Amino acid sequence: MRSFVLAAALLLLLTACGQQTAPPAAIGHTFAVASATAVPAPSASPIGLAALDPCALLSPQDRSAAGVTVLGKPKAIAGARACDWTVPATFGVTVTFDEQHGLADLDVAKKNATKTTVGHHPGLKVADKKAADGTCAVLLGVGDRASVQIDVSNTGFSDTPLACRRAGTVAGLVEPKLP
Repeated sequence: MRSFVLAAALLLLLTACGQQTAPPAAIGHTFAVASATAVPAPSASPIGLAALDPCALLSPQDRSAAGVTVLGKPKAIAGARACDWTVPATFGVTVTFDEQHGLADLDVAKKNATKTTVGHHPGLKVADKKAADGTCAVLLGVGDRASVQIDVSNTGFSDTPLACRRAGTVAGLVEPKLP
């Protein structure tokens, strides 16, 4: 079931970035999706993510600094609140609030994850360098029971280091606004 959820989340991310199907190299790429269990009502969030709008995390100045030229579109990924910015013919970035799973709870392939810190939040940078599929994620822990996931997918599924730089830039812009 977990593999199905991971594959479905990846397909959603790739589709959100203007792609119709994932190339063979992207199949099995591990992104952080914990499970398809129901997310509690926003008022039940113990740490304050409920008060935030993922689409409001990037101001016009932030978008400019990150190379994002479009407004974000709200969406849900596996029941979690998210916002997607798709820059035509360039890249897409999705910021997802997981109000049920902290970093330790996320199903991330250890071989693809590197511990990091962004501002005051512990994090993981997740990229499959062998797949070289132009995708990268920065996952930020928000307390023990929540996380914010910044996923970047380059158009053409190439240049994973660029995707990681973009994900790091967005994470640096989003992090100061998190509880």
